[in-house]
Amino acid sequence: MQLVAAFVRILPSPNRLCSLVFARLSLESRGRKTSSMSGSSKVSLLFRQMFEKESSTYTYLLADMGHPEKPAALIDPVDKTVGRDLNLIKELGLKLVYAMNTHVHADHVTGTGLIKNKMPGVKSVISRTSNAGADIFVDAGENIQIGNLLLEVRPTPGHTKGCVTYVTGDGADQPYPRMAFTGDALLIRGCGRTDFQEGDACQLYRSVHSQIFTLPKETLLYPAHDYKGLMVRVVCIKQGFKNCFHFHGFNLPCLH
Repeated sequence: MQLVAAFVRILPSPNRLCSLVFARLSLESRGRKTSSMSGSSKVSLLFRQMFEKESSTYTYLLADMGHPEKPAALIDPVDKTVGRDLNLIKELGLKLVYAMNTHVHADHVTGTGLIKNKMPGVKSVISRTSNAGADIFVDAGENIQIGNLLLEVRPTPGHTKGCVTYVTGDGADQPYPRMAFTGDALLIRGCGRTDFQEGDACQLYRSVHSQIFTLPKETLLYPAHDYKGLMVRVVCIKQGFKNCFHFHGFNLPCLH
């Protein structure tokens, strides 16, 4: 598997440990997948992590560069940075297929509508349980295909009822290590709020432990937000933080 990975480093002080972990795992993936996938359709992943500073939101661009059409998807686009995102897609020669959201956002306006106005062929994607409008509604366990790249839909409600996490496929032709785009369900050393938008702290706790912490320990976790300059973590590091969930002193039976 050929992995093409790069970051748009807009943050003032990106976390060095995250960069080292990602670089090491990326190098491992090249060696493992190239030797094991002879004769098969391999995903040649292009990945960009982009930041919108006003809402501290990450938008993710994924594309299969090995596919003739170079299909791409944006995850959690923001209205204020749609121009930046579409210019980058044009510069890279990609065909944007999907504009995807992990949930209905309360802290910023999604860029999906603007993208569709500028590129009518792009399909918007969100979970069916979000009760939002979209071209494609996804359910738990479904796979979204971008060229040969697969994104598995995992339900992670709690921050909102319709939250999902998108996880890259686990086949031998898929990127290694796997990548999980957790939205607001799981942040770095924290989680999304549960005191509005029909939030449920116990449900969020169960979602994260059953749908994210059960992924392979080397899985890279990419949140929708960060406020301290952190960019990525791996599952094994997340499992080590006991105070990952901050529920403002609530005595929750699900935590005992």
